[in-house]
Amino acid sequence: MEASSSESKMGTVFISEDDQYYFDKGVHYEIYKKLGAHAGELDGKKGFFFAVWAPHARYVSVVGDFNKWEPSENPMERLEPSGIWHTFIPDVESGSLYKYFIEKSQGGTVYKADPFANYAELRPGTASKTFDSAPYPWGDELWIESRAQKDMNHEPMAIYEVHIGSWMRHPTENDDGFYTYREFADRLVEYLEEMRYTHVEFMGIAEHPFDGSWGYQVTGYYAPTSRYGNPDDFRYLVDTLHQHGIGVILDWVPAHFPRDEHGLANFDGEPLFEYADPRKGEHPDWGTKIFDLGKSEVKNFLIANAIYWIKEFHVDGLRVDAVASMLYLDYGKQNGEWVPNKYGNNKNLEAIEFFKHLNSVVLGMFHGAMMIAEESTAWPQVTGRPEDDGLGFSFKWNMGWMHDFCDYMQLDPYFRKDNHYKMTFAMSYNHSENYILVLSHDEVVHLKRSMLNKMPGSKEEKFANLRAGYTFMMTHCGKKLLFMGQDFGQEREWSEERELDWFLLSDPGHAQLKLYMKELLQIYNDYRSLWEFDNSNEGFKWINPDDTEKSLYSFIRMNSTGKDCLAIVVNFTPVQRDDYRMGLPVPAKCELLLNSDEQRFGGTGVELPATVEAEEIEWDNQPYSIGFTLPAFGAIIYKYDLPTKKKEKKAQKKNSKPKDKTKGIRTKVVVGK
Repeated sequence: MEASSSESKMGTVFISEDDQYYFDKGVHYEIYKKLGAHAGELDGKKGFFFAVWAPHARYVSVVGDFNKWEPSENPMERLEPSGIWHTFIPDVESGSLYKYFIEKSQGGTVYKADPFANYAELRPGTASKTFDSAPYPWGDELWIESRAQKDMNHEPMAIYEVHIGSWMRHPTENDDGFYTYREFADRLVEYLEEMRYTHVEFMGIAEHPFDGSWGYQVTGYYAPTSRYGNPDDFRYLVDTLHQHGIGVILDWVPAHFPRDEHGLANFDGEPLFEYADPRKGEHPDWGTKIFDLGKSEVKNFLIANAIYWIKEFHVDGLRVDAVASMLYLDYGKQNGEWVPNKYGNNKNLEAIEFFKHLNSVVLGMFHGAMMIAEESTAWPQVTGRPEDDGLGFSFKWNMGWMHDFCDYMQLDPYFRKDNHYKMTFAMSYNHSENYILVLSHDEVVHLKRSMLNKMPGSKEEKFANLRAGYTFMMTHCGKKLLFMGQDFGQEREWSEERELDWFLLSDPGHAQLKLYMKELLQIYNDYRSLWEFDNSNEGFKWINPDDTEKSLYSFIRMNSTGKDCLAIVVNFTPVQRDDYRMGLPVPAKCELLLNSDEQRFGGTGVELPATVEAEEIEWDNQPYSIGFTLPAFGAIIYKYDLPTKKKEKKAQKKNSKPKDKTKGIRTKVVVGK
């Protein structure tokens, strides 16, 4: 078959010369409005415009249920020099199945789904679907306006990571039992509002053929998965969450794509979206293809895709998966399986430029939106500004903290003293990036055990350990992320094949943990000391990070107002400390805010004073201190206000008053640790 003329025979040119020029340069940020399938009208007839980038193809046509999948029925015209093919087909209706029939330059043919399709056939089908959406009646204007005014570095962010298909299901034997996007929205909002999460992060929204990939092997980058409904149903989900004050983050996967025959791999008969050299274009460990970030059109495909989700679906941020695999040319590869850059090292210079470009454009266009890196190494300045040679992300997952935390919490308390500094190390580099502390789905799969079953001891001790651990996490510097089920003590590892074990909430231990997490999240939201200065010394001060023998950690969190500062101590042993004393830098009246050992949380019921006055007793190298009973595996939070300048001067004057040596030593108790 012969390629069509480079000049369009259409009465109306849908793909203009400007479209081709800017796509070729990699800066057509709304190319998704031109490539793909779009409802329209030509010569008085309604139908769909189709356009696809396939520069190596000899012939391309649109096949679908509207032409009995006949390759010769609807040929496409080739536009030069872009290699874009396009056509208009009248009378095609919304919801029609279609693919591109491509004749390769070297012979042979292939049927491909549309890379820019905004809707797809339900798996195991692999066709794209046309979708004609009327303008969606968004109701989240106030949310979008307020988002633009926020700097999330100085706002609370408690993220609930969720997999839609396995959060909750209908009891049915006839199908998967999935909730639709709309059903899920209504149920999820109730839960998030009750628990006081600020954001939700969705796994696996872009279309993917295999449930077991959890959405991380994408074939339809522009299509919300049809497992739960159509694109407008997904808009309803985002809109509903926004109207209830909950932000939306999507997992986004620019690191790799699968080899599925209908997908992007060898799209037009030759490597197109991927590097041609398999040493650069393949992940040996994952069996997937790597995007060729040296091609401007491929970069445009990905950057426009990020913009698409934020602009067309109002999402508030993208969590970028597997960033490290993109930054290092030798990631997951042995000698001989990778190609050094022009300087002879393992940095992927094209990926570095891509991230700077991506983040500059997205965050420049959408004030208040977030780009979040899942980056597992010590790559410098992931959240640094591109003009300062940073990558430009808003936040970075703190994978180092996660590994140290999980390693420590799994230890028998007897051995925790030998690993004490795993829990303090993160604060030594906390200022280097804008961090999110994460306990994600990756920590509760592949025989790693659920968070509850990572904990040592009896069932009661497991719950007590988890309450202590969660308190340490929620009061530590950094934004927060918990995977679904962790807040009520899911016992089994997570599986995409079933819903969470909600029946566990009929057990008092699980219900009590859920109540505790609800109150802990409430405190996190209400007290700016826990989030205003997350990556600054202004917001955090160790009181005693070195009590290795007792496995105790004490610290304070502060804010710009001086009101409602928090004094926190966590005991990671089963030993109750009846005479515990904690140093404070100022004289203050402290009010009990949280005691993890209360019986209503499943604790033993050790009672603590509702208020305690700081005494002029030096402790922990601080001039003042408070004393109380510290329960076994207990986590305690007291709140206090910094003294006014008048009171502070008075206290300083009292402390600096010279001793009268003629009358003996002044009455002052100095107690060592």
